[in-house]
Amino acid sequence: MEASFWHRKWERGEINFHESEANPLLTTHFEKLNLTKGSRVFLPLCGKTRDIAWLLANGYRVAGAELSAQAINDLFKELGREPAISTVGKLSRYSADDIDIWVGDIFEVSADYLGPVNAIYDRAALVALPAGTRQLYASHLMQISGAAPQLLITYEYDQSVIDGPPFSVDEDEVIRHYGAAYQLQSLETKNIAGGLKGKVASTETAWLLQKANRQNVKAQPTA
Repeated sequence: MEASFWHRKWERGEINFHESEANPLLTTHFEKLNLTKGSRVFLPLCGKTRDIAWLLANGYRVAGAELSAQAINDLFKELGREPAISTVGKLSRYSADDIDIWVGDIFEVSADYLGPVNAIYDRAALVALPAGTRQLYASHLMQISGAAPQLLITYEYDQSVIDGPPFSVDEDEVIRHYGAAYQLQSLETKNIAGGLKGKVASTETAWLLQKANRQNVKAQPTA
């Protein structure tokens, strides 16, 4: 999916994926990452999500990556913070107290640019990418983060009815992308009220990904 697709979405205000409050799966399950206050959390393809405000308010530091500069300008305005903006390679870096966002192609974000992170919260990145890009993304994410533990959110629905984004990503695909590096646990699956985009029955699942002790670990049942 080309960058122009997402730029048009933001320019036209077509951001139905944006939630006005912190995601309930985040607020319910984030503690399972067992992070101390001050830990640094990476949000890939973060947009202007209210999840960032929730993380900051709860004492965590935030790093993010986002294609749209408009989204990040809106984010800092909503946070009431004035960012320092610098150029890092092909990216723009927006920084303020406890928050750093890289604007541009996420595949241009390197481990050196990102710096150490304690965890990843992926609500809108894996599911935003088409099938042919998701494996590349997952490999890149693990490489730049040192395979940091993740709280991952996915959707499942019939893509013959409507297509993404967000795309449908089932358990087998999560295992295929991450099972060699992580122990996977499905924390909660819930039905989306009214269906995805009001058109198709869909479920939303929160996954906990923790570093595995052996290769090819299977997903564990819901706790």
